[in-house]
Amino acid sequence: MMTAATTPVQIRVTPDRRTLIVVLPGGERIELPAEMLRVMSPSAEVQGHSPSQRQTVGGKIQVQIMDIQPVGNYAIRIMFDDMHSSGIFTWTYLTELGREKEERWQIYLDELKAKGLKRER
Repeated sequence: MMTAATTPVQIRVTPDRRTLIVVLPGGERIELPAEMLRVMSPSAEVQGHSPSQRQTVGGKIQVQIMDIQPVGNYAIRIMFDDMHSSGIFTWTYLTELGREKEERWQIYLDELKAKGLKRER
């Protein structure tokens, strides 16, 4: 169950639309690149319905965040400029992405290389 302590005190998009900033109670600041959010979207399109169905998405280095919309009191929906908007990013998932950013990003880069995909289009 989500508690007030896990609900961000601020969520905003940088003026260049390429970074989501999440400020947690206590002042912890998480900066998540739009590209990372897009390729790690919790949507079924990216994650599949089981780990074996998860997709590695390339070609999103230029993606921007067009809009963020609240989902109840527990998450946001992010609309990207490639029209992807089906992922629901919970406070827990955003916090995990921020705290595990380097490790998750390296795994993603390794998957791209192994599959012959690129970050560029």
